[in-house]
Amino acid sequence: MRAGLTIRAAEDADGEVIADLLRQLGYPATAEAIPGRLARMAAEPANAVLVAAEDGRVVGLATVIVRHVIHDDAPFARLAALVVAEDRRGRGVGRALAAAAEEIARAAGCSSIEVTSGDHRPGAHAIYRELGYEERPRRFLKRLEPGSG
Repeated sequence: MRAGLTIRAAEDADGEVIADLLRQLGYPATAEAIPGRLARMAAEPANAVLVAAEDGRVVGLATVIVRHVIHDDAPFARLAALVVAEDRRGRGVGRALAAAAEEIARAAGCSSIEVTSGDHRPGAHAIYRELGYEERPRRFLKRLEPGSG
């Protein structure tokens, strides 16, 4: 890991910068919503919310979600919400966050880790390939509206 770069657990005090990073990723968020979201993530012990700090400034975010599945004895992990501040991209911050996420997945006994990324992020796709992720096309998503059946 680069000198001056630290990966640590996210804290409520990081709310403003986490909200900004999520907005950069395309997920609108308010700083006020972040502590509740962190608490919900922390309620599931295998989950982790990581931030990358460079000289004290939070410049990246990643979440790790560990899930058990019926089709495998080992759980799998999802690297979610991986984002680096626009002015810090291309400097290894994302790679450091991905490596930390993989360490968490290995420690949880996961057999694999996956990441999803929108078609409009070809730069991220190249990095994932460099890190050893295989592209597996076809993901289907259905948004569920409260009260709809």
